Amino acid sequence: MRIAEIVRNTSETQIRVKVNLDGTGYKKINTGVPFLDHMLEQIACHGLIDLEVDALGDWHIDDHHSVEDTGITLGKAVSQATGDRKGIRRYGHAYVPLDEALSRVVIDFSGRPGLSFYIPFTRARIGNFDVDLTIEFFRGFVNHAGVTLHIDNLRGMNAHHQIETVFKAFGRALRMAAEIDDRVSGKILSTKGNL
Repeated sequence: MRIAEIVRNTSETQIRVKVNLDGTGYKKINTGVPFLDHMLEQIACHGLIDLEVDALGDWHIDDHHSVEDTGITLGKAVSQATGDRKGIRRYGHAYVPLDEALSRVVIDFSGRPGLSFYIPFTRARIGNFDVDLTIEFFRGFVNHAGVTLHIDNLRGMNAHHQIETVFKAFGRALRMAAEIDDRVSGKILSTKGNL
């Protein structure tokens, strides 16, 4: 089982993330940011990743540190759970619709952090959630997971739907890329032999 647990404590946040990449979609999530909880549930469900997240943050300031640091901690956990990345598919992609919205997410366990992010948000807030925090979550994730991630919202008029399709597609793409591929047979999928 490819399981990792990471605890990250700073003066701004205290976060614990546990992942099982070979899970069933079990989730136990409490970040103190309800919309982020809902999005992390999408990753677990659609990625079939068991995911536990407990977070305390400086919410009296705003949700920025909690969202960003959750992305960082999840990235570290996924990196640890994939280990040396031998035998994984390496690449994953998904298109996911939700009513009028459609998003595409492509991921490469390249060992190199990179983020291409395009969501033309139709409003600035979803309830109390600042939509600009979406990129902060994914930036934190890629920088600490060592992955290249392309996120494109291709259509959408409802900002909730735009973001939800991204998180669902991210879960599915992550699942595909992190899966063990018997044809790779314990090797690293690279002509260089290393990532």
